[in-house]
Amino acid sequence: MTEKNDFYQQHSLKYLEMALSYDHSETPAHPDGYGKKTGDCQDTIEMFLMVRNNRIDSVTFATDGCLNTHACSNCVAHLATGKTVDEAWEITPETVIDYLETLPEDNHHCAELAVGAFYLALADWRQMQKQPWKTGYRTVAR
Repeated sequence: MTEKNDFYQQHSLKYLEMALSYDHSETPAHPDGYGKKTGDCQDTIEMFLMVRNNRIDSVTFATDGCLNTHACSNCVAHLATGKTVDEAWEITPETVIDYLETLPEDNHHCAELAVGAFYLALADWRQMQKQPWKTGYRTVAR
């Protein structure tokens, strides 16, 4: 019982919300932007973007990683939703670390991994804008 209480007491409310929420954990069939990245720790994050009028309508993700990776992925999704694509490029690993407040220092690589996958999804969306005919044929294999 003590370990469970210690976990909740050593983390900020923002961290706990991002770590324990599954609101953004989804794999859409036809995303507008897609990025996948695997870290040195072997955690993998897939990010999916839905963009309307150059504004991020939603960000969802799938991960096989630890709770810290989940928290960072969820944080990126939370911070990016509603922003323009240009504003979304301003989200950095430091932004995620600062928002979560209590991400353990030895897990800061999780923020780098989440933001890296997100940047790949943004770049993919931008590339699709140059070849819009491809979006109708896009599916994400799992």
